[in-house]
Amino acid sequence: MSTQISDSDQHLLLNKLHIFKIHGKDKRGHKILRVIGKFFPSRFLSVDVLNKYLEEYIFPRLGKKPFSVLYVHTGVQRSENFPGISALRSIYEAIPVNVKDNLQAVYFVHPGLQARLFLATFGRLLFSGGLYGKLRYVNRVDYLWEHVRRNEIEIPDFVYDHDEDLEYRPMMDYGLESDHPRVYGAPAVAVDSPSVSMYSMRCIS
Repeated sequence: MSTQISDSDQHLLLNKLHIFKIHGKDKRGHKILRVIGKFFPSRFLSVDVLNKYLEEYIFPRLGKKPFSVLYVHTGVQRSENFPGISALRSIYEAIPVNVKDNLQAVYFVHPGLQARLFLATFGRLLFSGGLYGKLRYVNRVDYLWEHVRRNEIEIPDFVYDHDEDLEYRPMMDYGLESDHPRVYGAPAVAVDSPSVSMYSMRCIS
């Protein structure tokens, strides 16, 4: 990840894009931390700012009880919203031990072949403490409801639309057909900063 905007603007982006949101529960009654990968502004966000944001705004709200992560991988593109291997490792290592211990499962929606191969190759090296073993791949949103309370979780429309695409083009699951994702916007960022406005115009709208 590389920083092209100020720390304060990075914090503003994280708040406005709603990348991280704690709401709903899984079938075992655990809180859920929902993460929307498509909204992640990796080219404009530093690891230090992200770690500080998580430490100040997310981890305290998880409390000291078990929780699960719902990670939505739909629409993630390496050049736009993938932070990189070294950044992922730095972020994971900065997570407090008690938070790691309380993590029960990671529900990984729409993983795709590339993500599966990446995690199969580097997962155990990148993520210590048994995190790799907590991954639960979810190929379709309908399968998610086997693990998560349906009426308590908000899923963006573009995720359902990708589900429909997969029904008509199932080879996309195996990387044998290009997905060419539809164009969907992330939440608008209404701020005065020119740098953030530039980001919202190029990467959000």
